[in-house]
Amino acid sequence: MAEITSKMVNELREKSGAPLMDCKRALVATNGNVEAAFDELRKAGLKTAEKKAGNEMGQGRLDAWVGPKSRVGAMVAITCQTDFVANGDEFKAMLGEIVHQVAEKNPANLDALHALKHSKSGTALSETVKLFAGKTGENTAIAKFQRFENMQGRVGMYVHHDGKKGALVSVTTEATEEVATPFLKTLCMHIVSAMPAPTANSRAEIPASEVERERGVLLELPDIKTKAPEMQEKILKGRMEKFFAERVLGEQPWVMDDKLTVQKAVEAALGKGAKIEGFARFQIGK
Repeated sequence: MAEITSKMVNELREKSGAPLMDCKRALVATNGNVEAAFDELRKAGLKTAEKKAGNEMGQGRLDAWVGPKSRVGAMVAITCQTDFVANGDEFKAMLGEIVHQVAEKNPANLDALHALKHSKSGTALSETVKLFAGKTGENTAIAKFQRFENMQGRVGMYVHHDGKKGALVSVTTEATEEVATPFLKTLCMHIVSAMPAPTANSRAEIPASEVERERGVLLELPDIKTKAPEMQEKILKGRMEKFFAERVLGEQPWVMDDKLTVQKAVEAALGKGAKIEGFARFQIGK
């Protein structure tokens, strides 16, 4: 039997993030082979995590990152079961690692993100998350992510102080990074705080079925249904404009001056022709 030294235990602890006693037991079981012990810890973590797969995930955190020159940005939300775990340093480190992986590797979907390797341990991110879940006893998962790249504009972000609400936005503009960054942060704050929250970047993004359903509901309202057909259409047009203005980001009243729409505020700050190319709004819990 090989001698299990404190150096070996610490090396495995740093590599795996597992508790010291679990590291020591794994090393004993593998006769001091650090790599084999790491695999044993992964297997144990995965097994434990899978048992927790049906548990509710009502807590978590999100994080965002924007690269130099504000051309690329990413945002990731990871969910778990308790705020205590979500507020831990290890959870936050894992979240930060995954945000940077999204920004740098541009995974096409969640499966592709799961397959990426952790920059330090070399473990697939899916297994990294499951191992963390096994250690904490809480179901933990990458809930969603978003990445924007805009070489003809800038990407901006904002994460609320509680780490549970945030936004990422891409705007085509000729404005400098110094000019664009503070405005895009404010724009993201608008996206986070607007009531109702924007759900689309253009009218075309709202499903036709949702538009038709709204029209059908409005036509049954007493103050429209009892009017003559030509008057119904006139009232309906005004109500539908309000419907779109509540949902389309560029048409919403600007949070800093409700006499302006968001699109007009964007052009006033970032130049004529500046255009919102995309946005994402994440929220953990209610």
